Amino acid sequence: MNRSFFLQKGEQMGRTIAIANQKGGVGKTTTTINLAASVAELGKKVLVIDTDPQGNMTTGFGIEKNEVENTIYELMLGECSIKECIIQDVKENLSLIPANVNLAAAEIELIDQDRKEYVLKNEIDWVKDQYDFIFIDCPPSLSMLTINSMTAADSVLVPIQCEYYAMEGLGQLIHTVNLIKKKINPELSMEGVVFTMYDSRTNLSEEVVQNVKGVLEEHIFETLIPRNVRLAEAPSHGQPINEYDSKSAGAEAYRKLAAELIQLYS
Repeated sequence: MNRSFFLQKGEQMGRTIAIANQKGGVGKTTTTINLAASVAELGKKVLVIDTDPQGNMTTGFGIEKNEVENTIYELMLGECSIKECIIQDVKENLSLIPANVNLAAAEIELIDQDRKEYVLKNEIDWVKDQYDFIFIDCPPSLSMLTINSMTAADSVLVPIQCEYYAMEGLGQLIHTVNLIKKKINPELSMEGVVFTMYDSRTNLSEEVVQNVKGVLEEHIFETLIPRNVRLAEAPSHGQPINEYDSKSAGAEAYRKLAAELIQLYS
C-alpha cells in the first residue's frame, strides 16, 4: 500500500526519521546534513535534531556549538522548552536543535527519570505538525540517546559504507529497532538503507551493494552516495553540499536521495 494512503491531501507529513548506525565513519552525519538540506531545497519544511555529543551536525550547518545557550541537553533535562532551543531558519525551510559535548552527561542525568526513553518524543510532539520532515542525527552507539531518538521516530534510515565490513553491526542495529518497536514504539519501522562512499572505479563497492541486497530484507534506496572530495570538505565550511558546491556529484546524489524519499510519501 502507498504510504501516502494515510495522509489527507495537503496535510503536513510531520515524519520523524532517525538516521542511525552504531558503526562510526559510515557517513551518518554527512547524510543527515545533506539529505535534510536537499529536502528543504525541494520546498519541504525541515527540522534537524543533533543527538550526538560530538555536535558535528551542528557545526556542519555553520553553528558554533559551544556558544549556543540552549541545546538538546537543556531540553532533555527540562531546562528549556523545545521552541527555546530551536534555531530557526538556519537555511531556507530548515531549522535546527543543536548539541555539544554537554550532552554526554545526559545518560547519567536521566538514569533516575521515569519514562526516560520518551523524553525526546514528548518534546517533539509539541512541534511535529509544524514540519514535513524531522531528521535526528543519532550518536554512533546504541545508547539512551539513540533509544530516545528511535522512540521519537516513525522510522530509521541506516547509512552503510561501501566497504568490506559493511554488514558489521547491522544485525544488532536491526535487532535494536525491532526491540524498540516491540517494547516502546510499535509504530517504528525501517525507512531503509542507503549506500555511502560508493566508488564506481572499484569492484568492491559494487560487490558490497550486491551482497547487502542479497541478504537484507529491508528497503534499499536506489540512490548511491559517491565517495566525493567536495562532500568531505563541506562540513569544515559549515555548509551542506548543495550550498558549498551545488554542481558536485555529492550534491546531485543527495538531491536524488531527497527526491526518492519524498516520493515515498507523495
